[in-house]
Amino acid sequence: MRLNGIIADVSEDGKADRFEIAQMVERLRAGDVRALARAVSLVEDGAAMAGELLAACREVAGGGLRIGVTGPPGAGKSTLVDQMARRLRSEEQMVGVVAVDPSSPYTGGALLGDRIRMQGFAGDDGVFIRSMASRGAMGGVARAAADVCTVMEAAGRGTILIETVGVGQDEVDVIGLADVTVLVLVPGMGDEVQSLKAGVMEVADIFVVNKSDRGGAELVEQEIVAMQGLAAESGGWVPPVVRTVATTGEGVPELVQAVRRCVIEKSKGRVRFGAVVARGAAVTGGLGMAAGSATAEPGLRLDHLGVAVKSIAAARGFYEALGLAVSHLETVEHEKVKTAMLPLGESRIELLEATEEDSTIGRFLAKRGEGLHHVAVHVSGIDAMFDRLTARGVRLASDSVRVGAGGHRYFFVHPASTGGVLLEIVGDAAGPSAGPSAGSSSALEGGD
Repeated sequence: MRLNGIIADVSEDGKADRFEIAQMVERLRAGDVRALARAVSLVEDGAAMAGELLAACREVAGGGLRIGVTGPPGAGKSTLVDQMARRLRSEEQMVGVVAVDPSSPYTGGALLGDRIRMQGFAGDDGVFIRSMASRGAMGGVARAAADVCTVMEAAGRGTILIETVGVGQDEVDVIGLADVTVLVLVPGMGDEVQSLKAGVMEVADIFVVNKSDRGGAELVEQEIVAMQGLAAESGGWVPPVVRTVATTGEGVPELVQAVRRCVIEKSKGRVRFGAVVARGAAVTGGLGMAAGSATAEPGLRLDHLGVAVKSIAAARGFYEALGLAVSHLETVEHEKVKTAMLPLGESRIELLEATEEDSTIGRFLAKRGEGLHHVAVHVSGIDAMFDRLTARGVRLASDSVRVGAGGHRYFFVHPASTGGVLLEIVGDAAGPSAGPSAGSSSALEGGD
């Protein structure tokens, strides 16, 4: 009887653990930062339930973009990561940061100086920062870093910045963890660039010359370019050199763009991004807006596809299974709609869930059911486009160009003029303080 009692206790404990894991994953996917912090701690500490928790996270993880930022000590990696996170947040992306610091040989702890340099996100749940001690692991990254990234992806962090310990020549473990590896160098390194070239220099996807306001930045760039001769001859991706001043943010937008170009280029040989980019190309190509197309209007590109769903929580599982990840969740009260953004190549899919039946999306669902609600196209000159379509007698669903959330300007074309699909025309922000494209969440009139 005693043995049976022990077996029963173990069985009940197992059920309790599985229930707790299921609850934690559900909270993760709902954007609960406390649940994310606890899950990361369990995984990092190797808790008894860590294995099952990771397995559950892998089932829902959307395959976010992992950017490794590495380089020698004192190169300004932490400040650069901070500025990159700010840039991504200005685009309404959900960001995760894994910052690895060296451990004390006596206590096993770490100063966590990276966290000291990233205090500006204290009130922003859109940025989750996890400082980790290397705990003696070689290669610049902590042993649990990959698992922590998986947990963050399950929590909807579309982009994860991984800052390594200050590395030397042969510490190249970050390449196995990151999709894009950024190597940060600074002027005045002298022969240190030469000493690095046989190792970490060879795995870099992008070179950054930080603190480029100092003298000697040109020399560092010239030396990097001189070492790229073989790569250029091979016809593959040639890592660009980007100059930055992390303390001011100078060059950071160019760095983010370089990362995106690298993702597209590397997707040709990687399964992780290949399907996503291919789908994006198929969508834009089918609409006659392929990059470099001679027939496309200059500045014309697919901005997003708006899909009306009964439940974002139920629908997102399919898209995450495809390899997409929710980068931003928002409820727009005055439109009575909840939105979820899933980046897709240079565009995105936008899931739309009605918060009330008496709303544009609610009426659309009642009349037509779930499905494509609208297609959004970005144009360079939105006023000229509005005038041109009006002059040609195109039936519009908007009486003027309007300003939506984030300052972006838009108007709608009625389905009667497009072959049955509501078309949103999106322009650039109205002012310098405007943020990222508001998309359909800022204006959904004409959709029912």
